Amino acid sequence: MSDTNSSTPGDARRKGPLSFLSGSLTSLLLAWLSLGLSKRMVLYFAEHPPHYSSAIAQSIASALKTLLTGMCFLATFSFAFIGLGLALVFLRSLFTGRPADPA
Repeated sequence: MSDTNSSTPGDARRKGPLSFLSGSLTSLLLAWLSLGLSKRMVLYFAEHPPHYSSAIAQSIASALKTLLTGMCFLATFSFAFIGLGLALVFLRSLFTGRPADPA
């Protein structure tokens, strides 16, 4: 019995240039939004320093502030590099033709 609906890995659809372009633009938009959030967080934390009487509370607040700011900037640069990489793949897909089907 052979299954006519089974597909081989070679039958999978390949991504086209439009897919790379939309992914790049989406990622760059998210990087721009993350950068705005990161800037606003830095400004907020600079204008509102924590004032706690306990040294432990001050230390915890400082650690959380550092973690949150670092995560925002990590998201910014991650989205930016992904967007840049997808833009380069988009350009490469424009200049290289699809290989001929050997079958």
